[in-house]
Amino acid sequence: MWQRRLIAAAAVVFCLLCTTCNGYEHPTIPEVAVNFTIYPNSVDYLDLNYYGGYVYLTGGVAGIIVYRLDYSTFFAYDRACPHDWQDREAWIKVEESGLTLIDEHCGSRFNILDGSVVNGPSKYPLKAYRTRYDGMILKVYN
Repeated sequence: MWQRRLIAAAAVVFCLLCTTCNGYEHPTIPEVAVNFTIYPNSVDYLDLNYYGGYVYLTGGVAGIIVYRLDYSTFFAYDRACPHDWQDREAWIKVEESGLTLIDEHCGSRFNILDGSVVNGPSKYPLKAYRTRYDGMILKVYN
């Protein structure tokens, strides 16, 4: 009897974990399919060849920023600002310091390491995409 309860509890926990990870929807930015691969160490992506480097790519709602933190850690964010994502002038870019991202149109700033709001009118973080790096290929997906 206790074994059935244990199996049932484990199944419930597993289902909760699966639905909370895959079921996240950004509060303002619409869901758009993203699934592509790049080779960060190639000459096509020279700015990703070093730590702290970044590139602007097509995809997502308004384009995607890919940022390299260290050898194996990459972050990918949609360039659409959560505050005014429908405005074509409200695209996120990396600030000169390389530590924050900004929408110069509304003034919102975001942390480059997690997409959280640093300041500005935006109440929501950037829309982040998942990344997986195997030492050669970087996959960006949702």
